[in-house]
Amino acid sequence: MRSLPAESVDLVITDPPYESLEKHRAIGTTTRLKHSKASSNDWFTIFPNARFDELFSEIWRVLKRDGHVYLFCDSETMFVVKPVAERIGFKLWKPLVWDKKRIGMGYHYRSRYEFILFFEKGKRKLSNLAIPDILEAPRIVGGYPTEKPSDLSRILVEQSSAPFERVADPFMGSGSVGVAALQMGREFWGADLSPNAVEITRKRLAEVGGEEASFEGVASTRSPRAARPRRTVAPAVEPTSSDGQPLKARATSSRQPPRRRSDTR
Repeated sequence: MRSLPAESVDLVITDPPYESLEKHRAIGTTTRLKHSKASSNDWFTIFPNARFDELFSEIWRVLKRDGHVYLFCDSETMFVVKPVAERIGFKLWKPLVWDKKRIGMGYHYRSRYEFILFFEKGKRKLSNLAIPDILEAPRIVGGYPTEKPSDLSRILVEQSSAPFERVADPFMGSGSVGVAALQMGREFWGADLSPNAVEITRKRLAEVGGEEASFEGVASTRSPRAARPRRTVAPAVEPTSSDGQPLKARATSSRQPPRRRSDTR
């Protein structure tokens, strides 16, 4: 996120590969292995708890004054993240619960939910105060590791951003947050260490109306940069590879954001 200017993001939604996953992997209560049988993709490098201070400091820098942050995590990581984020200045409103509708791995009361920590910088009103704190969306089976349903991301995007605002995901994986952002008429910025994740995200953004304008670093081909048309959505992906080389992709979309009822009067 260091490539982003200060206060250039309106909303952050992200799911770091948190450290406690290593514990579950060691005792066999997760299928998240280096080569997962539950997925056609390799697992990824764990994000250590010691780096949450660095992550939230950077999120604070790039997030506009009145903005929200949603961070997916488990019950163990929640107690690590909360004091770090609050020390930097964020307010934790509450943990939301994602009900995955399908049972997962485990021995004692098998897992069917995941927490989404809801933080705020400044003060911003949610779009719909009638949304409950338990969000139901079936887990993705056989997809990218820990892939989140775009239907779930759409709820968060609509609740905490407006059309043409920028949504960021510094651990974008297969780009489900980016897909939701485009579908809701927002701009998207994402990053991931995996070239495979970047490639998957590019394809998914194109499928929902994203028109690729430039690409460097992952494939040998390069598309010419396209001028951004007036009032278009421009999702951007600017990750850094494990060897330090920049991986960049940018797309534009002529898709207009969904019109609210008040807009049609």
